[in-house]
Amino acid sequence: MYIPSQYKNENISEVRDFIKAHSFAILINQSEGKPWATHTPLELGKDENGKDILIGHIAKANPQWKAFENNPRVLCIFHGPHSYISSSWYKEEEVPTWNYIAVHIYGRVKVMSTEEVLQWLHGLVDHYEKEEKNPISLEQMSPATLKQVRGVVGFRIQIDEIQAAFKLSQGREEDHERIIKELKAKDEPGRRHIADIMKKKEDSRSEESE
Repeated sequence: MYIPSQYKNENISEVRDFIKAHSFAILINQSEGKPWATHTPLELGKDENGKDILIGHIAKANPQWKAFENNPRVLCIFHGPHSYISSSWYKEEEVPTWNYIAVHIYGRVKVMSTEEVLQWLHGLVDHYEKEEKNPISLEQMSPATLKQVRGVVGFRIQIDEIQAAFKLSQGREEDHERIIKELKAKDEPGRRHIADIMKKKEDSRSEESE
């Protein structure tokens, strides 16, 4: 994607944290001569060499996976909070804009075996169930229920390129205090999330300058 240099984030640790926090992504490839997209969780993991990979699954009824073998190149889009930014919040005249965070990952996909998918799904379910009052586990499920795993296609994605855009009013630092205040003034999750991220970065900059 096009990212002006001031918005490009090359802090891999920060990008990893973002992907983990916003793992419901869009998986895009070419299928039967046209773009195809599926909304699905993509988990950040490690391969046998310790390199970052993405792991996910889609329904076997979804024809997207049939193109993986002949055309393994995929694009994964992770989208985070965003908000309209009014130029009435600026000290000097300027056009309005939009603040947002998004990460694009290009890679090559490889289908997993049924056994690998089942092992991964055990860990995935345990990860998301740990905060529940009455967490479930695949270990507790009957063989009949677990047969549903055969209805999904699991895959790993080897990462070739990461593009991260963190557009947070860079270049208008003198207006950040007002922008953050205005964003927090309305009870909208996206606006408040952007405000919190901007405030955290402001605090970090202040600590570094001391």
